[in-house]
Amino acid sequence: MDSILATKPAGDVYTKQIRDFLASNFYIADVKSLSTTESLLDQGIVDSTGVLEVIGFIEETFGIIVEDSELLPENLDSIQGIAQFIARKRG
Repeated sequence: MDSILATKPAGDVYTKQIRDFLASNFYIADVKSLSTTESLLDQGIVDSTGVLEVIGFIEETFGIIVEDSELLPENLDSIQGIAQFIARKRG
């Protein structure tokens, strides 16, 4: 398993969990077409209240604390951004 993790870019191991969370907690018309790089806010998937749900998911699922200074679009506004943020925090 570690060799698989080592060959994937940082954050890729978390992408499926994040996508599954979004699909089960937010309205997404076509989950399979959900881009990992597009803004969740711009696509209308997550709103300001939804960001709080995403933070709760990150903290509970991955056992990390999201600091106020980390509440930035590059950390929380796309699946890829969230995955890379988690990878940095857990790394």
